[in-house]
Amino acid sequence: MKVCVIGLGYIGLPTALLLSEKNEVIGVDLKKDTVDKINKKTMPFEEPGLDNILKGSGITANCKPVPADVFIICVPTPFDKEVRMADLRFVKSAAESIVPVIKKGNLVVIESTVSPGACAKVVVPILEKSELKVKKDFYLAHCPERAIPGNTLNEMVNNDRIIGGIDEASTKMTKDLYSTFVKGNIFTTDITTAEFVKLMENTYRDINIALANEFAIIAEDVGIDIWEAISLANRHPRVNILRPGPGVGGHCIAVDPWFLTENSTKCKIINTAREINDCMPAYVLHKVKEITKGIESPKITVFGVAYKGNVDDARETPALKFIKLAEKEGFNVSIYDPLVKHFEYPLTGLDDAVKDTDCVVIITDHNEFKHFDYNRLLSTARHKNVLDTRNVVAQNGMFNLVTLGKGKYFD
Repeated sequence: MKVCVIGLGYIGLPTALLLSEKNEVIGVDLKKDTVDKINKKTMPFEEPGLDNILKGSGITANCKPVPADVFIICVPTPFDKEVRMADLRFVKSAAESIVPVIKKGNLVVIESTVSPGACAKVVVPILEKSELKVKKDFYLAHCPERAIPGNTLNEMVNNDRIIGGIDEASTKMTKDLYSTFVKGNIFTTDITTAEFVKLMENTYRDINIALANEFAIIAEDVGIDIWEAISLANRHPRVNILRPGPGVGGHCIAVDPWFLTENSTKCKIINTAREINDCMPAYVLHKVKEITKGIESPKITVFGVAYKGNVDDARETPALKFIKLAEKEGFNVSIYDPLVKHFEYPLTGLDDAVKDTDCVVIITDHNEFKHFDYNRLLSTARHKNVLDTRNVVAQNGMFNLVTLGKGKYFD
């Protein structure tokens, strides 16, 4: 079977590589640099395990779709912050790019996260510009991704998947295709339910994190250690509280809840959770201002701008808002991240980032930050303060350690 995967990013390329083991796969991306790297068997981003698969695969890449049996759309779905809605321009553009090459009997699968109803109301009218009709001439399904950067290969293969077709034939064809590499269970439903389920999953996590963040703020007022409290509470067989932190980032959790709210007036819990998580960078800055009170022209050092630990992905990272707020308040900000290569602000080496700093602020829980000797690391600092928003610093020493969620009176 010939498969054309449109969008060769963090989801599209791994999907294409896994499918290439039993199918002829052509990858499509608008970025010529990405296309050139893939054709040279070079990964355009870091992800464990994929480099070896790419080198041994027969995948080729182009900048435009070519005729195929199956088209899989894996393009980003940005969040339009001004109107708090899903921005479907990339999905629309990808669908339009298929129109000249789609043929009768083809299957189109949307992996991109979309708002409920988008496949039927937005994608179908575009594809039918080909003069082919859905259900009659071509097939359509939604198969939302379930993978996380840093563990993508394992999760794509072993996680359960949801497939929702626009009709039973579309569902069956898509299930047969994904069964070639998915070892987890594949559950089927209708296309709109599949869209909704994906958004539910990430909204649940966003709300859980918001609850953890609120617990952390209250714990500081009460004077207890929220990290210990959460660990103890989670020993209850029906409780699973996630970890607090400086906010929520990534391409899913910080964005997807808004896709559910864009066409509804009954979203109180979702809106509140988003407000709590979006305000965490400001809360972290408030703590920094307390720590550096009285210091003239304070310098702070941000450790980590990736949205989560041990990945090079800085999409929707809470670090960006924190840095912008800090600069607005007059702080001199230096940034160190051992994995991220491209960021809106300059990244510096570790020694330069820490030199003459007044406070190190740990935003991302990279493993490297857990193993630093902070006594030695802060030897060139002007003031030896560390604000740990991820509870990664375990050592004591000749420096002032403040941890998010540990009350002032905690001993």
